[in-house]
Amino acid sequence: MMSWEWSIDGWIVLAGVLSACSCALLGNFLVLRRMSLMGDAISHAVLPGLAAAFLISSSRSAVPMFIGAVVVGLLTALLTQLITRFGKVEQGAAMGVVFSMLFAVGLVMIRQAADAVDLDPGCVLYGAVEQIPLDALGGEIPSAIINLAIVFVANVLFVVVFFKELKISAFDPDLATTLGFNANLMHYLLMVMVAVTTVANFEAVGSILVIAMLIVPAVTAYLLADRLGVMILLSVVAAAVAAVVGHVLAAFGPGWVGSDISLKTAAMMAVVSGAILVIVIFISPQYGMFSRAYHRSLLSAQIVRQDILGLLFRWQELKPLDGAPMHRSEVLAAVGNTFLARHGLRTLERRRAISETPFGSGRFGIELTDAGQREAQTLVGAHRLWESYLAKHFQLADDHLHAPAERMEHYISGEMRDALREDLTAPTHDPHGRPIPEMPDEPQRPS
Repeated sequence: MMSWEWSIDGWIVLAGVLSACSCALLGNFLVLRRMSLMGDAISHAVLPGLAAAFLISSSRSAVPMFIGAVVVGLLTALLTQLITRFGKVEQGAAMGVVFSMLFAVGLVMIRQAADAVDLDPGCVLYGAVEQIPLDALGGEIPSAIINLAIVFVANVLFVVVFFKELKISAFDPDLATTLGFNANLMHYLLMVMVAVTTVANFEAVGSILVIAMLIVPAVTAYLLADRLGVMILLSVVAAAVAAVVGHVLAAFGPGWVGSDISLKTAAMMAVVSGAILVIVIFISPQYGMFSRAYHRSLLSAQIVRQDILGLLFRWQELKPLDGAPMHRSEVLAAVGNTFLARHGLRTLERRRAISETPFGSGRFGIELTDAGQREAQTLVGAHRLWESYLAKHFQLADDHLHAPAERMEHYISGEMRDALREDLTAPTHDPHGRPIPEMPDEPQRPS
C-alpha cells in the first residue's frame, strides 16, 4: 500500500488547495450575482484565447496565456450582455450560446495549435495536478505552485480591497451606482479575475473541472451563512477540505479497498466538493432538508394546537343548552384524529392552556384555562379581522371568507393586526355579525 510522501503528495495537496481556494473566493460573487453559469462559460470560452496565444507566441508562457484568457473572458461577458439586452433572451440562455460557440471555436484552434506547438489538449481539458511534483525534483518550487500562489494572493487582495464595492454591486447594482461605484466596472473586473483564475487552474484541475471549484464551495457556504464575510470564509474552508480529501481518496482510496484502479486527483477533488454540498443540503441548520422538515413539523404542530384553541373558543361562544364542554373525542373528530392532534391536546394540557372538567355521569370535557382563553382570543380575533378586511377590499361573499382567513390567522403578526384594525377603523364585529374579541396584548378599547 502506498504511503504519504511530502515530496510528492505535499505539492499536489498544496496545488489543489491553492487552486480550489482561488476559485472559491470569486465563486461567492458569481453565486450571489446569479451568474454561476458565467464561470462555466468563461472556463470553456477562454480556449480560443489560449489557442491564439499559443499560435502567436509559439510557447506556453504565462503572460500570453493570461492575456489571451483575459481578452476572451471579457469578450464572453460582453457578448452575453449584448445578447441578453438586444436579443431579449434570458441571461442563462445567452451565456449558453456564447460559451458553446466559443468553446467549439477553441477546440478547433487548439487542435491546430497542438500540431504546431508543444500543447497537450488533455492537460487543458482534464488537468495534470499529479505531474506538478516532477518540477520539484531539483529542490525548487514547482512553477505551477508559484503561478497558483500568485493568483490566490491576487484574488485575496481583490476581494479585500474591493469588498465593499463587490458586496454592494452583488446585492444591489443600482445602489452601487447611486453611491458612486461603477457596477459595470466591478462586473468586468470580476470577469477578468475569473478568466485569469481559470487559466491558472487549467494545469491543476483542467477547464472541465474548474467550474466545480468556482461554484460548489460557494453554494455550500451559501447554505451555511447569511453574512458575506462568513460565507467567503466557509467557502474557502470547504474548498480546502475538498482538495485535501480528494487527493487522499484518489491516491490511497483504491488501495484501501484492494483495487488497482487509477483515479484522477482533480476529479476526486470535484467529487468530494459535491459530496460536501450534498451533506450540507441535508444538515444545514437553517436551509437544510432535515432542518426545514423539522421546522415544518413544528409549524404544523403549532397550527393544530391553535386550531384546537380556536375550536374551543367558538364552542364556548355557542353556549350549548346543557352547558357541556367539548369531549376529547369531539375535539379530535373536529380537527382530525391524527398524531399531531393528539399530541397537540397533550401539549396544551401540559402548558395549562386547557384542562379537563368533569360534567354529568362522571364524564369529562375540555375547557380553556385563563392562559388558553387569552391565546384563543388573539387567534380568533385575528381571524375575524382578516375576514372583515377581505369583505371590505375584495368583496368576497360571506361564505368565501372563512377559508382564506383560517389560513392567515396563524401568520398575522401584531403589527399587521394593528394595521388591519386601523384600516377597518377598529371594527367590533366581523361580516357574519360575530363579535371580534379583544386581544390581551391590545390597548383596552373604549366602551
